[in-house]
Amino acid sequence: MLEGRLPAGTRVLAIPAGGVPVAAEVARALRLPLDVAVVSKVTPSWNSEVGYGAVAFDGRARLDARAQARLGVDDREAREGTRRTLEKVRRRVEALRVGLGPVVAPGDTVLLVDDGLASGTTMAVAVEALRDAGAGRIVVAVPTGSASAVRRLESLVEEVDCANVRSGWSFAVADAYETWSDVEEEAVREALARSRAAP
Repeated sequence: MLEGRLPAGTRVLAIPAGGVPVAAEVARALRLPLDVAVVSKVTPSWNSEVGYGAVAFDGRARLDARAQARLGVDDREAREGTRRTLEKVRRRVEALRVGLGPVVAPGDTVLLVDDGLASGTTMAVAVEALRDAGAGRIVVAVPTGSASAVRRLESLVEEVDCANVRSGWSFAVADAYETWSDVEEEAVREALARSRAAP
């Protein structure tokens, strides 16, 4: 779908952890370099699968007030959740991008990949951070996503490629996969190392 349509020098950026195995295959198929844009959703302490905001690699945090209210998260818990997520993002940046330069250079075309779009908040915060870091054209590529999240991202980036768009009042990325499990950080590091060592 994307082959031959991206300029030389396009950067494939995965949102870890789940986006890395998907992005590694995309980067290999397109013969493009793979890196990560570390962004993580802010979740309540009692459920790590649902989010009400996200924190990006540059330290910015965005909360979704409606999702926060729907989950019954008060302001104290939201502050604590944001703090936990900021620490997680800092730890991942240090673990996955040590010794590397900026995530993007001014004007770069970026292919931003995750394992799916539920609300789209994490991806939207990633896009915002990458725009401010100087990215030019941003293309989002995901295997699956909710129709509402896809529409949301279409208003923020130049292109969204989503192979499996799902409608309905409830959507979880894991539900779109025959088999799905959390990706361990060691597996992320190994995938990045293989990609960076490839000719």
